[in-house]
Amino acid sequence: MEFKDPVVIDASGRDIHGEAARIRERGPVAPVELPHGVPAWAVSSPALLRRLLADPRVSKDARQHWPRWIDGEVSPDWPLFTWVAVQNMFTAYGPDHKRLRNLVAKAFTARRTAALRPRVEAITDALLDRVTEAGGDRQVVDLREEFCYPLPIQVIGELLGLPEEQGPELRAVVDGVFHTSADAAEVADIYARFYAAMHQLVETKRALPGDDLTSALIATHDDDGAHLSEQELLDTLVLMVSAGHETTVNLLDNAVHALLTHPGQLALVRAGQASWDDVIEETLRAEAPVASLPLRYAVTDLDLAELGGPEGAVIRAGEAILAAYAAAGRDPGHHGEDADVFDVTRADKDHLAFGYGVHHCLGAPLGRLEARVALPALFARFPGLALAVAPGELEPVDSFISHGHRSLPVRLG
Repeated sequence: MEFKDPVVIDASGRDIHGEAARIRERGPVAPVELPHGVPAWAVSSPALLRRLLADPRVSKDARQHWPRWIDGEVSPDWPLFTWVAVQNMFTAYGPDHKRLRNLVAKAFTARRTAALRPRVEAITDALLDRVTEAGGDRQVVDLREEFCYPLPIQVIGELLGLPEEQGPELRAVVDGVFHTSADAAEVADIYARFYAAMHQLVETKRALPGDDLTSALIATHDDDGAHLSEQELLDTLVLMVSAGHETTVNLLDNAVHALLTHPGQLALVRAGQASWDDVIEETLRAEAPVASLPLRYAVTDLDLAELGGPEGAVIRAGEAILAAYAAAGRDPGHHGEDADVFDVTRADKDHLAFGYGVHHCLGAPLGRLEARVALPALFARFPGLALAVAPGELEPVDSFISHGHRSLPVRLG
Protein backbone atom coordinates (compact mmCIF):
# COMPACT_ATOMS: atom_id res chain seq x y z
CA MET A 1 0.00 0.00 0.00
CA GLU A 2 1.65 3.18 -1.21
CA PHE A 3 1.73 6.18 1.11
CA LYS A 4 0.91 9.16 -1.10
CA ASP A 5 -1.31 12.27 -1.09
CA PRO A 6 -2.06 12.03 2.64
CA VAL A 7 -4.88 13.86 4.35
CA VAL A 8 -3.01 16.57 6.26
CA ILE A 9 -4.39 16.59 9.78
CA ASP A 10 -5.26 20.07 11.04
CA ALA A 11 -3.58 20.18 14.46
CA SER A 12 -6.09 22.76 15.68
CA GLY A 13 -9.07 20.45 15.07
CA ARG A 14 -11.18 23.18 13.51
CA ASP A 15 -13.28 20.77 11.42
CA ILE A 16 -13.27 17.35 13.08
CA HIS A 17 -16.20 15.93 11.14
CA GLY A 18 -15.21 17.42 7.80
CA GLU A 19 -11.74 15.94 8.20
CA ALA A 20 -13.25 12.61 9.28
CA ALA A 21 -15.37 12.57 6.12
CA ARG A 22 -12.29 13.22 3.99
CA ILE A 23 -10.53 10.31 5.67
CA ARG A 24 -13.50 8.00 5.03
CA GLU A 25 -13.59 9.07 1.39
CA ARG A 26 -10.10 7.63 1.00
CA GLY A 27 -11.35 4.21 2.08
CA PRO A 28 -11.31 2.17 5.30
CA VAL A 29 -7.63 2.97 5.81
CA ALA A 30 -6.14 6.25 4.61
CA PRO A 31 -2.73 7.91 4.65
CA VAL A 32 -2.59 10.94 6.96
CA GLU A 33 0.10 13.43 7.89
CA LEU A 34 0.31 14.31 11.58
CA PRO A 35 1.98 17.47 12.97
CA HIS A 36 5.66 17.86 11.98
CA GLY A 37 5.04 15.73 8.89
CA VAL A 38 4.78 12.41 10.74
CA PRO A 39 3.05 9.81 8.53
CA ALA A 40 0.39 7.39 9.77
CA TRP A 41 -2.48 5.26 8.53
CA ALA A 42 -5.90 6.41 9.77
CA VAL A 43 -8.36 3.53 10.14
CA SER A 44 -12.00 4.64 9.94
CA SER A 45 -13.86 1.39 9.21
CA PRO A 46 -15.42 0.27 12.53
CA ALA A 47 -15.07 -3.42 11.67
CA LEU A 48 -11.45 -3.14 10.54
CA LEU A 49 -10.54 -0.83 13.42
CA ARG A 50 -12.05 -3.22 15.95
CA ARG A 51 -10.01 -6.11 14.55
CA LEU A 52 -6.80 -4.07 14.54
CA LEU A 53 -7.36 -2.88 18.11
CA ALA A 54 -7.63 -6.50 19.24
CA ASP A 55 -4.80 -7.89 17.06
CA PRO A 56 -1.61 -8.88 18.94
CA ARG A 57 0.36 -7.84 15.86
CA VAL A 58 -0.51 -4.22 16.63
CA SER A 59 1.50 -2.52 19.39
CA LYS A 60 1.32 0.74 21.33
CA ASP A 61 4.97 0.60 22.41
CA ALA A 62 7.01 3.06 20.34
CA ARG A 63 10.21 1.95 22.07
CA GLN A 64 9.86 -1.51 20.60
CA HIS A 65 7.94 -1.05 17.37
CA TRP A 66 8.18 2.47 15.92
CA PRO A 67 11.43 2.99 13.98
CA ARG A 68 11.00 6.79 14.02
CA TRP A 69 11.12 6.73 17.82
CA ILE A 70 13.86 4.12 18.03
CA ASP A 71 16.04 6.09 15.61
CA GLY A 72 15.61 9.32 17.56
CA GLU A 73 13.58 11.10 14.87
CA VAL A 74 10.82 12.14 17.31
CA SER A 75 11.87 15.13 19.42
CA PRO A 76 10.37 16.34 22.70
CA ASP A 77 8.95 19.40 20.94
CA TRP A 78 6.52 17.24 18.92
CA PRO A 79 2.99 18.17 20.13
CA LEU A 80 2.13 14.47 20.55
CA PHE A 81 5.35 13.61 22.39
CA THR A 82 3.66 12.95 25.73
CA TRP A 83 1.20 10.56 24.09
CA VAL A 84 4.09 8.40 22.91
CA ALA A 85 6.71 8.96 25.62
CA VAL A 86 4.77 7.88 28.70
CA GLN A 87 5.50 4.47 30.20
CA ASN A 88 2.21 3.08 31.42
CA MET A 89 -0.47 0.67 30.25
CA PHE A 90 -1.49 3.17 27.54
CA THR A 91 1.78 2.61 25.66
CA ALA A 92 2.63 -0.92 26.83
CA TYR A 93 2.54 -4.06 24.73
CA GLY A 94 2.10 -7.78 25.33
CA PRO A 95 3.09 -9.20 28.73
CA ASP A 96 4.24 -5.78 29.91
CA HIS A 97 0.79 -4.33 29.22
CA LYS A 98 -0.91 -7.25 30.99
CA ARG A 99 1.29 -6.72 34.06
CA LEU A 100 0.59 -2.98 34.22
CA ARG A 101 -3.13 -3.27 33.55
CA ASN A 102 -3.53 -5.96 36.20
CA LEU A 103 -1.71 -3.79 38.75
CA VAL A 104 -3.88 -0.77 37.96
CA ALA A 105 -7.08 -2.86 37.91
CA LYS A 106 -6.30 -4.05 41.45
CA ALA A 107 -6.47 -0.43 42.59
CA PHE A 108 -9.08 0.99 40.20
CA THR A 109 -11.90 -1.40 41.08
CA ALA A 110 -15.60 -1.39 40.23
CA ARG A 111 -16.26 -0.94 43.95
CA ARG A 112 -14.14 2.20 44.04
CA THR A 113 -16.01 3.63 41.04
CA ALA A 114 -19.47 2.79 42.42
CA ALA A 115 -18.55 4.30 45.79
CA LEU A 116 -17.99 7.65 44.08
CA ARG A 117 -21.65 8.07 43.10
CA PRO A 118 -22.72 10.02 46.22
CA ARG A 119 -19.80 12.38 45.74
CA VAL A 120 -20.59 12.80 42.03
CA GLU A 121 -24.17 13.70 43.01
CA ALA A 122 -23.02 16.17 45.66
CA ILE A 123 -20.47 17.81 43.34
CA THR A 124 -23.11 18.05 40.61
CA ASP A 125 -25.60 19.77 42.93
CA ALA A 126 -22.97 22.23 44.14
CA LEU A 127 -21.90 23.06 40.60
CA LEU A 128 -25.50 23.62 39.52
CA ASP A 129 -25.81 26.14 42.35
CA ARG A 130 -22.65 27.78 41.00
CA VAL A 131 -24.13 27.84 37.50
CA THR A 132 -27.17 29.72 38.84
CA GLU A 133 -24.92 32.28 40.54
CA ALA A 134 -22.69 32.66 37.47
CA GLY A 135 -25.73 33.33 35.28
CA GLY A 136 -26.53 36.48 37.22
CA ASP A 137 -29.28 38.78 36.04
CA ARG A 138 -28.64 37.97 32.37
CA GLN A 139 -28.99 34.24 33.07
CA VAL A 140 -26.21 33.53 30.55
CA VAL A 141 -23.30 31.31 31.50
CA ASP A 142 -20.47 29.35 29.86
CA LEU A 143 -21.63 25.84 30.74
CA ARG A 144 -18.36 24.20 29.76
CA GLU A 145 -16.44 26.47 32.11
CA GLU A 146 -18.88 26.34 35.02
CA PHE A 147 -20.16 22.75 34.82
CA CYS A 148 -18.81 20.38 32.16
CA TYR A 149 -15.19 21.13 33.01
CA PRO A 150 -15.12 21.34 36.83
CA LEU A 151 -17.25 18.22 37.42
CA PRO A 152 -14.75 15.67 36.03
CA ILE A 153 -11.70 17.47 37.43
CA GLN A 154 -13.26 17.46 40.90
CA VAL A 155 -14.24 13.80 40.57
CA ILE A 156 -10.78 12.75 39.39
CA GLY A 157 -9.33 14.84 42.21
CA GLU A 158 -11.48 12.94 44.73
CA LEU A 159 -10.54 9.63 43.14
CA LEU A 160 -6.81 10.36 43.33
CA GLY A 161 -6.92 12.12 46.70
CA LEU A 162 -5.57 15.29 45.13
CA PRO A 163 -5.11 18.19 47.56
CA GLU A 164 -7.52 20.99 46.67
CA GLU A 165 -4.73 23.52 46.18
CA GLN A 166 -3.33 21.47 43.28
CA GLY A 167 -6.56 21.73 41.30
CA PRO A 168 -5.80 24.88 39.25
CA GLU A 169 -2.34 23.63 38.20
CA LEU A 170 -3.78 20.24 37.25
CA ARG A 171 -6.34 21.90 35.02
CA ALA A 172 -3.67 23.95 33.26
CA VAL A 173 -1.44 20.98 32.49
CA VAL A 174 -4.29 18.76 31.29
CA ASP A 175 -5.33 21.50 28.86
CA GLY A 176 -1.74 21.59 27.63
CA VAL A 177 -1.55 17.85 26.93
CA PHE A 178 -4.52 18.12 24.56
CA HIS A 179 -3.23 21.30 22.88
CA THR A 180 -2.00 19.54 19.74
CA SER A 181 -0.90 22.72 17.96
CA ALA A 182 1.39 23.77 20.81
CA ASP A 183 4.88 25.03 20.02
CA ALA A 184 8.10 23.49 21.34
CA ALA A 185 8.37 25.72 24.41
CA GLU A 186 4.76 25.03 25.42
CA VAL A 187 5.22 21.26 25.03
CA ALA A 188 8.35 21.25 27.21
CA ASP A 189 6.74 23.43 29.85
CA ILE A 190 3.58 21.33 30.12
CA TYR A 191 5.55 18.08 30.21
CA ALA A 192 7.69 19.34 33.13
CA ARG A 193 4.78 20.84 35.08
CA PHE A 194 2.58 17.75 34.73
CA TYR A 195 5.26 15.47 36.15
CA ALA A 196 6.08 17.92 38.91
CA ALA A 197 2.41 17.91 39.95
CA MET A 198 2.20 14.11 39.90
CA HIS A 199 5.49 13.78 41.82
CA GLN A 200 4.14 16.14 44.47
CA LEU A 201 0.94 14.07 44.73
CA VAL A 202 2.91 10.83 45.16
CA GLU A 203 5.13 12.33 47.84
CA THR A 204 2.07 13.59 49.69
CA LYS A 205 0.40 10.18 49.61
CA ARG A 206 3.55 8.33 50.64
CA ALA A 207 3.75 10.54 53.70
CA LEU A 208 0.03 10.37 54.45
CA PRO A 209 -1.79 7.51 52.64
CA GLY A 210 -5.56 7.63 52.35
CA ASP A 211 -8.50 5.75 50.87
CA ASP A 212 -7.77 7.01 47.37
CA LEU A 213 -6.50 5.66 44.08
CA THR A 214 -3.03 7.21 44.37
CA SER A 215 -2.41 5.50 47.71
CA ALA A 216 -3.77 2.24 46.28
CA LEU A 217 -1.49 2.47 43.23
CA ILE A 218 1.53 3.08 45.48
CA ALA A 219 0.64 0.01 47.57
CA THR A 220 -0.59 -2.36 44.86
CA HIS A 221 1.52 -5.34 43.82
CA ASP A 222 1.15 -8.45 41.70
CA ASP A 223 1.27 -12.07 42.89
CA ASP A 224 5.06 -11.99 42.78
CA GLY A 225 5.20 -8.89 44.95
CA ALA A 226 6.21 -6.54 42.11
CA HIS A 227 5.04 -2.91 42.32
CA LEU A 228 4.77 -0.20 39.73
CA SER A 229 8.15 1.42 39.17
CA GLU A 230 8.42 5.10 40.04
CA GLN A 231 8.18 6.12 36.38
CA GLU A 232 5.28 3.73 35.75
CA LEU A 233 3.47 5.15 38.78
CA LEU A 234 3.89 8.75 37.65
CA ASP A 235 2.91 7.90 34.08
CA THR A 236 -0.14 5.96 35.26
CA LEU A 237 -1.29 9.02 37.20
CA VAL A 238 -0.72 11.18 34.10
CA LEU A 239 -2.92 8.75 32.16
CA MET A 240 -5.64 8.70 34.82
CA VAL A 241 -5.83 12.48 34.96
CA SER A 242 -5.67 13.24 31.24
CA ALA A 243 -7.82 10.40 29.92
CA GLY A 244 -10.22 10.39 32.86
CA HIS A 245 -10.89 14.09 32.69
CA GLU A 246 -10.92 15.34 29.11
CA THR A 247 -13.12 12.57 27.74
CA THR A 248 -15.83 13.21 30.31
CA VAL A 249 -15.69 16.98 29.82
CA ASN A 250 -16.28 16.48 26.11
CA LEU A 251 -18.97 13.85 26.65
CA LEU A 252 -20.97 16.29 28.80
CA ASP A 253 -20.27 19.26 26.52
CA ASN A 254 -21.21 17.37 23.35
CA ALA A 255 -24.33 15.80 24.88
CA VAL A 256 -25.67 19.16 26.04
CA HIS A 257 -24.89 20.75 22.69
CA ALA A 258 -26.55 17.88 20.79
CA LEU A 259 -29.74 18.09 22.84
CA LEU A 260 -29.97 21.88 22.62
CA THR A 261 -29.50 21.81 18.83
CA HIS A 262 -31.92 18.87 18.46
CA PRO A 263 -34.90 19.87 20.65
CA GLY A 264 -36.99 17.04 19.24
CA GLN A 265 -34.50 14.56 20.68
CA LEU A 266 -34.61 16.27 24.08
CA ALA A 267 -38.43 16.09 23.95
CA LEU A 268 -38.23 12.32 23.43
CA VAL A 269 -36.10 11.98 26.55
CA ARG A 270 -38.42 14.14 28.61
CA ALA A 271 -41.42 12.13 27.38
CA GLY A 272 -39.76 8.89 28.44
CA GLN A 273 -39.45 7.64 24.85
CA ALA A 274 -35.67 7.55 25.17
CA SER A 275 -33.38 7.26 28.18
CA TRP A 276 -30.38 9.23 29.36
CA ASP A 277 -28.32 6.15 28.55
CA ASP A 278 -29.57 6.52 24.97
CA VAL A 279 -28.33 10.13 25.00
CA ILE A 280 -24.93 9.12 26.36
CA GLU A 281 -24.33 6.27 23.91
CA GLU A 282 -25.53 8.25 20.89
CA THR A 283 -23.29 11.14 21.91
CA LEU A 284 -20.33 8.78 22.21
CA ARG A 285 -21.10 7.45 18.72
CA ALA A 286 -21.86 10.67 16.86
CA GLU A 287 -19.60 13.05 18.80
CA ALA A 288 -16.69 10.90 19.98
CA PRO A 289 -14.95 12.78 22.85
CA VAL A 290 -11.59 11.61 21.50
CA ALA A 291 -11.67 12.17 17.75
CA SER A 292 -8.43 10.35 16.89
CA LEU A 293 -6.06 8.53 19.21
CA PRO A 294 -2.30 8.34 18.61
CA LEU A 295 -0.58 5.95 18.09
CA ARG A 296 -0.29 2.24 17.32
CA TYR A 297 2.37 0.42 15.28
CA ALA A 298 2.39 -2.65 13.09
CA VAL A 299 4.64 -5.30 14.68
CA THR A 300 4.73 -7.24 11.41
CA ASP A 301 3.36 -6.61 7.92
CA LEU A 302 -0.44 -6.57 8.21
CA ASP A 303 -2.39 -7.86 5.21
CA LEU A 304 -5.65 -5.98 5.78
CA ALA A 305 -7.61 -8.32 3.51
CA GLU A 306 -7.10 -11.02 6.14
CA LEU A 307 -8.81 -8.71 8.62
CA GLY A 308 -11.75 -7.92 6.36
CA GLY A 309 -10.07 -4.85 4.86
CA PRO A 310 -9.40 -4.00 1.22
CA GLU A 311 -7.55 -6.43 -1.02
CA GLY A 312 -3.91 -5.59 -1.60
CA ALA A 313 -3.71 -3.19 1.33
CA VAL A 314 -0.76 -3.86 3.63
CA ILE A 315 0.42 -1.81 6.59
CA ARG A 316 4.15 -2.48 6.81
CA ALA A 317 5.96 -3.37 10.03
CA GLY A 318 6.87 -0.25 11.96
CA GLU A 319 4.30 2.01 10.31
CA ALA A 320 2.11 4.11 12.61
CA ILE A 321 -1.65 3.66 12.91
CA LEU A 322 -4.15 6.33 14.00
CA ALA A 323 -7.46 5.13 15.48
CA ALA A 324 -9.97 7.48 13.80
CA TYR A 325 -12.82 7.21 16.29
CA ALA A 326 -14.80 10.23 15.09
CA ALA A 327 -14.71 8.93 11.53
CA ALA A 328 -15.63 5.40 12.60
CA GLY A 329 -18.58 6.57 14.70
CA ARG A 330 -20.24 8.14 11.66
CA ASP A 331 -19.34 5.45 9.14
CA PRO A 332 -22.34 5.10 6.78
CA GLY A 333 -21.35 1.54 5.94
CA HIS A 334 -22.04 0.59 9.54
CA HIS A 335 -24.68 3.10 10.67
CA GLY A 336 -26.47 3.79 7.39
CA GLU A 337 -26.86 6.92 5.29
CA ASP A 338 -28.09 8.87 8.33
CA ALA A 339 -24.89 8.16 10.27
CA ASP A 340 -24.28 11.93 10.63
CA VAL A 341 -27.66 12.39 12.32
CA PHE A 342 -27.92 12.55 16.13
CA ASP A 343 -30.79 10.15 16.93
CA VAL A 344 -31.29 8.89 20.48
CA THR A 345 -33.78 6.28 19.21
CA ARG A 346 -31.22 4.73 16.85
CA ALA A 347 -31.28 0.97 17.37
CA ASP A 348 -27.56 0.48 16.80
CA LYS A 349 -25.49 2.98 18.77
CA ASP A 350 -22.39 0.80 18.58
CA HIS A 351 -19.18 2.84 18.94
CA LEU A 352 -15.50 2.61 19.79
CA ALA A 353 -15.29 5.81 21.83
CA PHE A 354 -13.67 3.96 24.74
CA GLY A 355 -11.45 1.81 22.55
CA TYR A 356 -11.60 -1.96 22.22
CA GLY A 357 -9.65 -5.05 23.15
CA VAL A 358 -6.92 -5.13 25.77
CA HIS A 359 -6.64 -1.33 25.75
CA HIS A 360 -10.35 -0.70 26.35
CA CYS A 361 -10.59 2.26 28.73
CA LEU A 362 -10.65 1.19 32.39
CA GLY A 363 -12.31 4.51 33.25
CA ALA A 364 -15.32 4.06 30.96
CA PRO A 365 -17.69 3.13 33.84
CA LEU A 366 -16.71 6.29 35.73
CA GLY A 367 -17.27 8.52 32.68
CA ARG A 368 -20.71 7.00 32.12
CA LEU A 369 -21.53 7.37 35.83
CA GLU A 370 -20.72 11.08 35.78
CA ALA A 371 -22.85 11.62 32.68
CA ARG A 372 -25.77 9.60 34.10
CA VAL A 373 -25.80 11.84 37.16
CA ALA A 374 -24.95 15.19 35.59
CA LEU A 375 -27.14 15.33 32.48
CA PRO A 376 -30.56 14.64 34.00
CA ALA A 377 -29.75 16.88 36.97
CA LEU A 378 -28.77 19.75 34.66
CA PHE A 379 -31.92 19.58 32.52
CA ALA A 380 -34.15 19.13 35.57
CA ARG A 381 -32.67 22.22 37.25
CA PHE A 382 -32.87 24.33 34.08
CA PRO A 383 -35.83 23.12 31.96
CA GLY A 384 -35.59 26.22 29.75
CA LEU A 385 -31.90 25.74 28.96
CA ALA A 386 -30.96 27.04 25.49
CA LEU A 387 -27.85 28.04 23.55
CA ALA A 388 -27.05 31.73 23.97
CA VAL A 389 -25.34 31.97 20.56
CA ALA A 390 -25.96 30.52 17.13
CA PRO A 391 -24.46 26.99 16.82
CA GLY A 392 -22.14 28.21 14.06
CA GLU A 393 -20.53 30.69 16.43
CA LEU A 394 -19.17 27.98 18.75
CA GLU A 395 -15.45 27.30 18.41
CA PRO A 396 -13.87 23.85 18.84
CA VAL A 397 -11.16 23.15 21.38
CA ASP A 398 -7.68 23.58 19.93
CA SER A 399 -6.96 19.91 19.29
CA PHE A 400 -7.44 17.19 16.68
CA ILE A 401 -7.56 14.61 19.50
CA SER A 402 -10.00 16.23 21.92
CA HIS A 403 -13.45 16.88 20.42
CA GLY A 404 -15.55 19.48 22.19
CA HIS A 405 -16.17 23.22 22.33
CA ARG A 406 -13.90 25.96 23.61
CA SER A 407 -16.92 27.43 25.38
CA LEU A 408 -20.61 26.60 25.57
CA PRO A 409 -22.62 29.78 26.29
CA VAL A 410 -26.17 28.95 27.38
CA ARG A 411 -29.20 30.84 28.58
CA LEU A 412 -30.59 29.25 31.74
CA GLY A 413 -34.18 30.11 30.86
